[in-house]
Amino acid sequence: MERSELLRHLLGKEELLRAIGLLGPQGRTDARKSKKLREVAGFCELILKYVRRVLAKKDFVRIVEFSCGKSYLGIVLLGLLEELERKQAELVGVDVNAALVEKCRELARALGLERAQFVAGRTLEFQSELDFDVALALHACDTATDEAIARGIQLGAPLIMAVPCCQNQIRGQIKSGHPLTAMTEFGPVRYRLANLLTDALRAQFLRSAGYYVEMLEIGSPRLTPKNLCICARKVKRRTAGGRDEGYRALRSFFGVRPRLEQFCPGVVGHGEG
Repeated sequence: MERSELLRHLLGKEELLRAIGLLGPQGRTDARKSKKLREVAGFCELILKYVRRVLAKKDFVRIVEFSCGKSYLGIVLLGLLEELERKQAELVGVDVNAALVEKCRELARALGLERAQFVAGRTLEFQSELDFDVALALHACDTATDEAIARGIQLGAPLIMAVPCCQNQIRGQIKSGHPLTAMTEFGPVRYRLANLLTDALRAQFLRSAGYYVEMLEIGSPRLTPKNLCICARKVKRRTAGGRDEGYRALRSFFGVRPRLEQFCPGVVGHGEG
């Protein structure tokens, strides 16, 4: 199902959309809710494509959503997996905001979602004996995306998919001392370059961890500038010695130290840079 068809499918679910707060009474909405629904639909389209590609033989899919917030994404995705892919699905949402987590629990009870549970706590401290098929994060701010990627790797999730937001950590490290200082002395250029560099480093880090990585868009940049999705699927046979060259080269060129390495130590091999 293409993105436009998926959006129309979701718009037909007025009861669900009202329950999760993306649709008001009498089917009314506003620009913010409409934008969020389009973001969720665009991300779900990519997730479903990867599920069909990587998890086609599985009848049951277990998802963990980090920095889940109000869990628009996870709750919508549960229904889509069951309705469109004919797969049973289970969701675990994790968020540091205990009040939001309790609201998600109340919502799941109201919707009768027995296979949705929510945990209050920091992503890196999340513990579970369950095996997860998919690890997700939608617009987890700054290093919260790094935490989601790190924990997804540590949990051994076959699919890790993240749409990042607010890449601040690297931005402060690239003001000077690298070959492109003549570009990054200008604030707006540094801002845009830092966003791309941060996500490229995340993608290369996932390669080092044994994942095949693509970057795809969840929608038009006119919908949201934060539209880039890092899509990673675990490969069965990891290259001997890892695939660290791209990550180390970028890190060395700009003289940066991504927080992701601290969150997930031991992934990048020793070497120059």
